[in-house]
Amino acid sequence: MFSRVTTPLLAATAVAGTIGFAGIAHAQAFYLEAQSARGAGRAFSGEVADTGPDSLWWNPASIAGSTDAEIVATASLILPSGNVVDHGTQIARPGQAAAPVGGNATSRNPIERGVLPTGAVSVPLSNRIALGLTLTSPYSFTTDYDADSWARYSADKTRLRTYDIQPSIAVAPTDWLRLGAGLNIEYAEATLSNALPNLLASLPDGNQTLKGNGWDVGWSVGAQVHNDQVTIGLSYKSSIKHHLTGNLVVSGLLGSLAGSNMALSNVTATFSTPWQAIAGVRVRATNRLTLNAQAEAYGWNKFDSITLGAPVNTAIPENYKDSWSLAGGADYALSPTLTVRAGVQRVMTPTRDGQRDARVPDSNRWNITTGATWRMSRHFAIDAAAGYVAFADASIDRTTAAYAGTAAQTPVLVSGELRDAHAVVLSLGGRFTF
Repeated sequence: MFSRVTTPLLAATAVAGTIGFAGIAHAQAFYLEAQSARGAGRAFSGEVADTGPDSLWWNPASIAGSTDAEIVATASLILPSGNVVDHGTQIARPGQAAAPVGGNATSRNPIERGVLPTGAVSVPLSNRIALGLTLTSPYSFTTDYDADSWARYSADKTRLRTYDIQPSIAVAPTDWLRLGAGLNIEYAEATLSNALPNLLASLPDGNQTLKGNGWDVGWSVGAQVHNDQVTIGLSYKSSIKHHLTGNLVVSGLLGSLAGSNMALSNVTATFSTPWQAIAGVRVRATNRLTLNAQAEAYGWNKFDSITLGAPVNTAIPENYKDSWSLAGGADYALSPTLTVRAGVQRVMTPTRDGQRDARVPDSNRWNITTGATWRMSRHFAIDAAAGYVAFADASIDRTTAAYAGTAAQTPVLVSGELRDAHAVVLSLGGRFTF
């Protein structure tokens, strides 16, 4: 019979199949890029090279040389859809032959719909210097699998929220150069749960839930070189190493595992979000037409593992790879008060074949968007955008093991697929100039 002495080990090995973050999002993995309705309309193809508080998330230099104070508010409705399908996942309990994991073989739409709010403000201190502030939630999602899903041992219910406060300062040292820098003060909170197998298939599943939160800091820098026809933008956003502190609860274990039911407080977990390197250009082709292009590199290799502190003391491998996105788009001024835009973006997933699980059902995607700006007056404009994100089908095939390294070790041989996934994203924003 397992004693309380084995509890940290059992907790560590159970959590190893639990803690990954992900979702069918607007950008990739658990990063949401919908920080601007104006940018969404052209598939985020020109944000690093555009001006105003709309672009502060991508480039803190975007407000240098501004002459008016501006406030921007945006809300994006994200409507994901897709199926996570079993292709013969098996579980191998100790001393027993591998058997089907059971449960509902198709989990429909496990990623919940949500609204992403964003706000930004810029205030010029002179004709060369400006201060800015951006408030957003860049790494956020909620996923909810049914209790009888075939994926229950990898993922049950997950909720991740990050709240990013980015104060920035921007300077225009010459008429052709803008420079900017900012801090990214980020609060993260997470709730993650999954089922735990008991040693007999006839027994109901146990459960574990991990909750935590914490504040951490990163930074952003950027530059823009421009003339009357062309603006080139470059920026870099640092990785943020998050330190969460919270509780771990394991319940419902029966028989020889019953001694490992527990409630631990002050459990720590650390993970890192990716760095971002962004380059883009905006070209004024005619008095009405502006062409945009943007490339982003994402340092997802920073999300290589999740480290749990005492008393669990384990590192959970994630093995994400660096990835990238490319986008092109255009803005066309139909009149002095109405501008229309469109764009397309290709985004590559940081998840790897052979290491993708049901909590991280991510894949390569195309993002096709359109939008418009209606300037109602000199002081107020409305931005709107609609986008369709098409995801490639992808394997879900990361083998996990509950209670690894103990006599109760129970491998789950995962074989599944993300199928028919897509998302509709609707954005609406207002811009106020003073």
